[in-house]
Amino acid sequence: MNTIIDRFEIKYLLNKGDYNLLINKIKDYLVKDKYFKETIYNIYFDSDDYTLINRSLDKPIYKEKIRMRSYDKTNDSTSIFLEIKKKYIKNSNKRRVVISYKDYLDYINYGIIPKCDKQIMNEIDYCFKRYKLKPKIKILYDRLAYSLKGDDTFRITFDTNIRYSNDNMDFNNDDNIIFMSDYIMEIKTFSGIPLWLNKILNNLDIYPTSYSKVGKIYEEGFKCLKV
Repeated sequence: MNTIIDRFEIKYLLNKGDYNLLINKIKDYLVKDKYFKETIYNIYFDSDDYTLINRSLDKPIYKEKIRMRSYDKTNDSTSIFLEIKKKYIKNSNKRRVVISYKDYLDYINYGIIPKCDKQIMNEIDYCFKRYKLKPKIKILYDRLAYSLKGDDTFRITFDTNIRYSNDNMDFNNDDNIIFMSDYIMEIKTFSGIPLWLNKILNNLDIYPTSYSKVGKIYEEGFKCLKV
């Protein structure tokens, strides 16, 4: 399991009609990913004044975010990812550790450093201390994932049914707010986009966009924010 991922990530925002047109045109080039259909659970960390999100919304050429991710609802033994994601223009670098949910809670609540990749955990811990990070936003969404036939390093994902909470960080609690039912498509590649795909995207007037789920939710004012 990779603990360091360095690649290009390009996002597109699609409505349901765009999605149906596109998937029908590209499905013969793709194969379903090993984890084709799943729900992604995330917790994003920030300071009390949301330093990282506000910085990201300024669209700098470099930005970073810290999150916890799980691919299932959690109990003490569930394996989760604690990661720092850095982005320079379209180049994304993700550094993560895999720990149990119990170890994650011990770190967040009591500062107990988990036993894992020491170098990466030190980087994550530095960010927690530097920004005084706390769990701020829980985001869940349903993902469909494909890879290119003959090249499983080229992936296309579609995220939809995005929901969130900023007052309950428990993945087992389904009291979340529906934020968006459109699709966020993301191309993840170590090289570039094939010409055939570029042509299809251009013909459908589908173009790259800068989009952050956590940033957009914050911008729209946390509909469930309690003052």
